[in-house]
Amino acid sequence: MPGKLHTLYHLNMLSLASDTADRWLQQVDEGLEEVLIDHAHCEKKAAGTAMGLLVAYVENEELCREMTEIVNEELEHFHLVLALLKRREIRFRRMKPSTYGRRLHEYVRRDEPQRAVDRLLIAGLIEARSCERFSRLRDHVSDRELADFYGSLFESEARHHATYVRLAQAYASADEVRERLLYLAEKEAQIIAEGDDYPRMHS
Repeated sequence: MPGKLHTLYHLNMLSLASDTADRWLQQVDEGLEEVLIDHAHCEKKAAGTAMGLLVAYVENEELCREMTEIVNEELEHFHLVLALLKRREIRFRRMKPSTYGRRLHEYVRRDEPQRAVDRLLIAGLIEARSCERFSRLRDHVSDRELADFYGSLFESEARHHATYVRLAQAYASADEVRERLLYLAEKEAQIIAEGDDYPRMHS
């Protein structure tokens, strides 16, 4: 789904304000091993994000139930990526993360319930961007195992995005959530357009 239709699809389905630039695919080509290692770190951090939300908003029964499922699924993905690395004889190791997540979280408001809304929406946008990049990887790489692997992850990331956006409506009206999501999506697009110099899943 190239060009404008591809971008429109992601904007409508994933709340993203931009599509991934070819610059990132060049980083993938030049540093695939680092991107794969960073992906494992991202799955681990995604599980940590969901657990943090569960702890922070433990009075919200629906949120706790959904976060428990996301934690389990993200850790399952973490193990899948570790297995992929092992098959390819790539050592999982610490790496300097991209600035993407830190910069996005600078937009989280301090006071509740606005803080809850922002934390949930930013988590949703990160899932959306991961989903979009899995799609790009699936279509870009010539390695059939990798293409199939990233194609298999697309649906769960899209579902996580939708879950986070829906849960934000427990803390603000649907209109307020929609307006804030549009604002944060624009900020996310700016951050991802600037990118990072080293290859990462969100560089």
